[in-house]
Amino acid sequence: MSTTTAQRLLFWSFVAACLWPSLLLAHGGGLDAMGCHHNRKAGGYHCHRGPLAGQSFASKEDAARALQRASQPQPSARSSTPPPPAATPAPAVLSGVASVIDGDTLEIHGQRIRLHGIDAPESAQLCKDTRGKDYRCGQQAALALADRIGRRPIECEKRDVDHYKRIVAVCRLGSEVLNAWLVSEGWAMAYRHYSREYVPQETQARKVGRGIWRGEFAPPWDWRNRAGR
Repeated sequence: MSTTTAQRLLFWSFVAACLWPSLLLAHGGGLDAMGCHHNRKAGGYHCHRGPLAGQSFASKEDAARALQRASQPQPSARSSTPPPPAATPAPAVLSGVASVIDGDTLEIHGQRIRLHGIDAPESAQLCKDTRGKDYRCGQQAALALADRIGRRPIECEKRDVDHYKRIVAVCRLGSEVLNAWLVSEGWAMAYRHYSREYVPQETQARKVGRGIWRGEFAPPWDWRNRAGR
């Protein structure tokens, strides 16, 4: 080894011996449980390990608060998204001015309503009068219902919802039940498959020959089957 090299090694050994105590002193005796220490030389509180590694704080208390925040679970995007609103169920009672769709279907405020327990001839259905002449009995049933209601408000009490998403209801014009009125006037039949509530009105209409009972006709459910509806 040359004299110059030996002199350089001796110099750097002397520098390290002088600086090592100050480095130890700056770390204040090593790292605490959070992986941090008080930096006596620069001041403040500095972290070398753990979740806070590489960060500096004014005090140990600030570091502890930061560690607490870091350990708390953050809400996910899914949990912060509000759930979609539930579908609003149809009210049990609908009231208002009604539009007549056909002999046993109305509409109030955009909601279709099928009259409970009755079945009127379809709009395209033909029946025969007393002379054997065809007439549009489905159209006549709808016109009779429209004339009866006019522009007066009615009230419909929900009984069910059919597979067309229509409310099945008993509808009243004042104290008069429109379902019963249509059957008693002979413009609808009691729909026995679903209810026998209006059989007495049908029996009376047939007896005196009102509406479709004055001639010949196919029951609406049979007409639909034959027409593929």
